[in-house]
Amino acid sequence: MRKFAALLLVAMAVFVFAQQKLVVWTSEKQVGILQALGQEFKARYGVDVEVQYVPFGDIKPKFLTAAPQGQGADIIVGAHDWVGELVANGLLEPIPAFAEINQFFESGLEAFSYGGKLYGLPYALEAIALIYNKDYIPQPPKTIEELITMAKNIQKEFGTEVRGLIFPATTFYFVVPFIFGHGGYVFKSTPTGLDVKDIGLANEGAVKGLSLLKRFVDEGIITPGDNYEIMDSMFRDGRAAMIINGPWATKAYADAGIDYGVALIPDVAPNLVARPFVGVQGFMINTKSANLLLAKEFLINYIAKRDTMHRIYLADPRLPARKDVLELVKDNPDVVAFTMSAGNGIPMPNVPQMGFVWGAMDDALNLVVNGRATPAEAARNAVERIKAQTQ
Repeated sequence: MRKFAALLLVAMAVFVFAQQKLVVWTSEKQVGILQALGQEFKARYGVDVEVQYVPFGDIKPKFLTAAPQGQGADIIVGAHDWVGELVANGLLEPIPAFAEINQFFESGLEAFSYGGKLYGLPYALEAIALIYNKDYIPQPPKTIEELITMAKNIQKEFGTEVRGLIFPATTFYFVVPFIFGHGGYVFKSTPTGLDVKDIGLANEGAVKGLSLLKRFVDEGIITPGDNYEIMDSMFRDGRAAMIINGPWATKAYADAGIDYGVALIPDVAPNLVARPFVGVQGFMINTKSANLLLAKEFLINYIAKRDTMHRIYLADPRLPARKDVLELVKDNPDVVAFTMSAGNGIPMPNVPQMGFVWGAMDDALNLVVNGRATPAEAARNAVERIKAQTQ
């Protein structure tokens, strides 16, 4: 009797699935592979998967408009920092626990978690790391002191022709590894999510991170005018020995003929690793979808699998969110190094209040590198400004 009931449930599920169609919204790089996977899913379950191209910047606003009306996509592919706004609007369905969840990097799962629940299936990570020119730096530094010494030696040898180290000194995203490495944080992480009332950007660790930035300036390694464009062009021209940048930049460096390597940003102090922001891309389910059961089946028992994730990586080679997929591509040293950096990192807060942090902290960095405020003063002013806007 039990066997008959189980077979009946399976038959009913197949019948229900056969009446439905999944709609997926994604940006251009994933369209081809998801269409191929959709065809395979249809062959297995008899379910149509319609993959629609939507420009990346349009997916979230379009979803915010369509989903409340029960329209639009069943599944969207996008960034983890959309989660807070979409959950607040009641538009995302939690992803239930599944058998192979432990194969995913914790930073990816944390990024898509909100209020203690998982709201997205991560497939790709992103983080900055140290990129170095092997013509100047055969082996990358392991500590900040080594990095400072190497940078000074390069500039002593080549003068103004080559910078030892350059990164965007007044852009919070690129300074975060030093702040977080010393123990600063944006919003306190708790078992049930981020506490936006607890801001750690003026604590002792954050001030130490900003003091290190000021040291770079005071010792002539970084200048207040250093920005992304200057850093990127100098490295492509072979006029920078070390930079801090992300995986999106390496193709241009290879095309320029730079013999580069990728390594972890050096430890900020003994036993204190640099901790960059981590960005994560993943799949999210529309809670208003009429096809929730099918959408969960598609993600958990098909997309989430190692071989499927590996195929997505091959089609769109971003840092893999599954540990065993990284093992499959470990012959690519860039991917390994950037993924290790992401493994040390902290997910970019996925709450709406994060929008007020960027400007306040960029302004604080400007004050520090230009000597118009001490690190402690600049940090305190930034936190007061963020609190005034968020609380």
